[in-house]
Amino acid sequence: MSRQPSVRRRGTRVAALLEDSPLTSEAVTTDVCHLLSHGEEELAFDTMCSWIYQDAPPITRQYHDQLVAMAEEIGTPTSVQRLDELLVD
Repeated sequence: MSRQPSVRRRGTRVAALLEDSPLTSEAVTTDVCHLLSHGEEELAFDTMCSWIYQDAPPITRQYHDQLVAMAEEIGTPTSVQRLDELLVD
């Protein structure tokens, strides 16, 4: 039971990362939000990162660092693999 607040905070932070993301597809953001609403934070985060990589928009170092920190926290380091290829100076 004590795990619930932590899970909710992660979902909130994933939602904030989604809001700050360079993703423009409404369908993708809707899918990620749907996953979050069902408590699937890890899957939502992985989906978001996969679409960021697929769309290949430039991302800032600060945003990349936030993604890496979240990936480490939720135990999905492969979610952010290769996103460093999208970094802009």
